[in-house]
Amino acid sequence: MAQHNEPSPEQIYDQKIYREMGLTEEEFDKIIEILGRKPNYTETGIFSVMWSEHCSYKNSKVVLKRFPTSGPHVLQGPGEGAGIVDIGDKQAVVFKIESHNHPSAIEPYQGAATGVGGIIRDVFSMGARPIALLNSLRFGELNNPKTKYIFENVVAGIAGYGNCMGIPTVGGEIYFDSSYEDNPLVNAMCVGLINHDEIQKGVAKGIDNPVIYVGAATGRDGIHGATFASEELSENSEAKRPAVQVGDPFMEKLLLEATLELIASGHVVGIQDMGAAGLTSSSSEMASKAGNGIELNLDLVPQREKGMSAYEMMLSESQERMLVVAKKGKEEEVKKIFDKWGLHSAVIGRVTDDNQLRLLHKGEVVAEIPADKLAEDAPVYCKPSKEAPYYEQYSSLDTNQTIAEPNDYNTVLKQLLASPTIASKEWVYQQYDYMVRTNTAVIPGSDAAVVAIRGTRKALAMTTDCNGRYVYLDPFVGGAIAVAEAARNVVCSGAEPLAITDNLNFGSPEKPEIFWQFEKAADGISEACRQLNTPVIGGNVSLYNETKGEAIYPTPTIGMVGLIKDVDHITTQEFKKDGDYIFLIGDTKAEMGGSEYQKLITGKIEGRPPQLNLDLERKIQKFTLKVIQEGWVESAHDTAEGGLAVALAESCIGGNTGAEIQLTEELRTDFCLFSESQSRIILSVSADHVENIKETAKQMQVPIKEIGKVTGRELSIEHNGKKVISQPISELESAWRNAIPTIMRSGLLKKMNMQEISASLP
Repeated sequence: MAQHNEPSPEQIYDQKIYREMGLTEEEFDKIIEILGRKPNYTETGIFSVMWSEHCSYKNSKVVLKRFPTSGPHVLQGPGEGAGIVDIGDKQAVVFKIESHNHPSAIEPYQGAATGVGGIIRDVFSMGARPIALLNSLRFGELNNPKTKYIFENVVAGIAGYGNCMGIPTVGGEIYFDSSYEDNPLVNAMCVGLINHDEIQKGVAKGIDNPVIYVGAATGRDGIHGATFASEELSENSEAKRPAVQVGDPFMEKLLLEATLELIASGHVVGIQDMGAAGLTSSSSEMASKAGNGIELNLDLVPQREKGMSAYEMMLSESQERMLVVAKKGKEEEVKKIFDKWGLHSAVIGRVTDDNQLRLLHKGEVVAEIPADKLAEDAPVYCKPSKEAPYYEQYSSLDTNQTIAEPNDYNTVLKQLLASPTIASKEWVYQQYDYMVRTNTAVIPGSDAAVVAIRGTRKALAMTTDCNGRYVYLDPFVGGAIAVAEAARNVVCSGAEPLAITDNLNFGSPEKPEIFWQFEKAADGISEACRQLNTPVIGGNVSLYNETKGEAIYPTPTIGMVGLIKDVDHITTQEFKKDGDYIFLIGDTKAEMGGSEYQKLITGKIEGRPPQLNLDLERKIQKFTLKVIQEGWVESAHDTAEGGLAVALAESCIGGNTGAEIQLTEELRTDFCLFSESQSRIILSVSADHVENIKETAKQMQVPIKEIGKVTGRELSIEHNGKKVISQPISELESAWRNAIPTIMRSGLLKKMNMQEISASLP
């Protein structure tokens, strides 16, 4: 069964070639036991990608089972291309987030672009029309030439693909920290709409039903992309550059329209994107989910390169491809649809009843593997877990004592506003077409993006959130905060949170301290999801995010979608008019661990993050949503990075108006201004509704303080009778808006070739 010029089964075994593919000796012995013989080269490759962490979640599955995944509105939880949640009127929202971290480190433009393409396919393969894209990005410090290069090209890749697809990129988040210097995070999220009767799943049902390949032809790009994503970046990563695929958004646009037309035709039994592990994962997973087998004749696979082997065809991750199981006798109708859109379609196999993935090539059986053993029955590990030493060390550290109180709060505020993590991201999102399809109701820059649902009074609010510093300092609390802040942002936009999708970015699970971070963060996410009634409906795990033996900050990104029941409830963060009263919901405490202020003053991230009371969080969110829906609120803004002073400045800048604030907390002034205490929201309210707000807060037992008024063109803040901030909004806006463009213009942006990038790795 070995193909010409490929190692024989004996050579694979004797020379331990399987180790180069990412399989352990124990796993290879298990494969021999499953097959009753040594696997050939193609079979070894198939097992290696399907048993990689990227495809099998073998190191994370035991932890993922802790997530709450069901609820009264959940129509599809984890296990399909994307999750689905009911939004009433026989409509549903479909969404998912996935990573393309390692490819983006090596080839940032194509890595980011194909990450966007892959998540779009996950959504439209369910039968949904994509309506919005978001992203969550992490880079090193922006003054580093390599970071500038990766940052610029990742943004260009996201813009290039999404804009060509005609899908608005409406929101996201970007953090800059040295932790991500050599291992950027590129997490892409797609949101789609679907009617209940159009939902499609990736199953290979119906014995003898035809298996049809549709979309772009197969090339040699992306081979072993799944295993590449399941190991640390190193000096060998440059040699694996072919694992980075090249995307064609124009082809994907045709594929999207053809696929949705095909699903509407009723000729489809099952459909799945050829994502990680390409033809291998789509065929084996579809067969396994249906309890059937699949037989493929690889001679019939559309190929754009000559002489491709079975191994290459099965492991290629060429983009813009789907695998379809159609009803028998409907082959011509399927072909006509794809011919209309100018796309390849070819019957390459059939569904069988023997549970085998069987591959034919040049008249020979070149692979025969039980489908379940590749998909559902991949090995599962429970890695050793050990509390990280720094966690105990930080427990006794009083971070408040390590921060010297500054003399000039005006300067500190401007420095925080100019921090690339806090500063305006307009330089980024102005490259995105966020208004295409004309349904975008709230553009990037507010707490959450909002997209109206055409033909209804409803809208969807969506956001991505995670503060990796918090998760590093306390994984449980940081994980819970990621969910709580995502929900808070959605609520501030006037929406009821529905569910989350998560992208769990961590270091190597082989290290007990990293696996401990992973477990604890998952526990924190789970607890917050239960308390806030936002189940996990799908997501992605990205491990081995390490370089030079150093892991990134643990970054479990949360993508959340909420339902706005009436577009009149849509709320944004900017102050609206002079004379409105400003309220602070929640309490400010001296909590500086992991804050932007701590980093600015001390250059360190240490101690404990802000604490989170989920019972209070739930009450505050319920209160905020109620008063918004009652029509009493002019603006709502979550206080996050930079604390209260930064949040107030952002609301002033967005509304081009000033504010006079009086604070009375018995705290050091800098802690009062810049603490990142959780469960805090700034509301602005017209005079007519002040008493309504106060009375409702009292009834719902929510802490509330009237702290000032919207007025003038200056942000003025007094603390216990002493004026500590007095700044024209124009100066604050200049610091905030110009920070990233100025850094990107400073010096020449270094156009790094791949050898230079490789040399910068260990």
